[in-house]
Amino acid sequence: MKTDELIGLLGASFASEPAKSPGMLRRIALGAAIGAAWALCLALLALGVRPDLGEGKSLTFLLAKLAFALAVGGLGLRYLGRIARPGGERRVHLGIAALPFAAVMVLAALSLANAPAAHWGTMLTGHMWLECLISIPVIAVVPFATLMWAVRKFGAPTDLVRAGALVGLASGGVSAMGYAIHCMDDTVPFIALWYGGTIALCTLAGALLGPRLLRW
Repeated sequence: MKTDELIGLLGASFASEPAKSPGMLRRIALGAAIGAAWALCLALLALGVRPDLGEGKSLTFLLAKLAFALAVGGLGLRYLGRIARPGGERRVHLGIAALPFAAVMVLAALSLANAPAAHWGTMLTGHMWLECLISIPVIAVVPFATLMWAVRKFGAPTDLVRAGALVGLASGGVSAMGYAIHCMDDTVPFIALWYGGTIALCTLAGALLGPRLLRW
């Protein structure tokens, strides 16, 4: 066998299976856990728990917000663990990661369709839209930093834009879980617009910063 043929064979072998690193996955999980703890502590200390949390409607919407944020963050972390390994980008499907956004947008549209048009403005903006717009990205800074560090230190992504976007997606989801404990705006359109929108901003920031922060 010629040298060129051997090199081609080895290259095809590595391309077919992404490199595996259990230690890297553990460190990404640790970074997510540190970020989640930070998000919870900051939300509790700086913002506080909403006072009506024990009421039925409030608890229902808290669970809805947590479910959306957990779905987003969970999918982000799942695909981040794949894309952080060389060759893993072929196993990342961002369309699936967008499913929670699509689902909440459909539910928001149905909610608006069943409400008088005069109520749409309040349902979309609530009373805390500005606080939500600022708080989720700010809380996401530490999860973003810890996940970026874990991927840069222990991973070797080849698609830096998508890897950065997934860091932002996971960080935004984790941050939204912390903020949900404080948020008192309880409509599905609000969740879709402001939770979904701020997480999308975190994702965009990750995509823009990924090529710089994850270069190796």
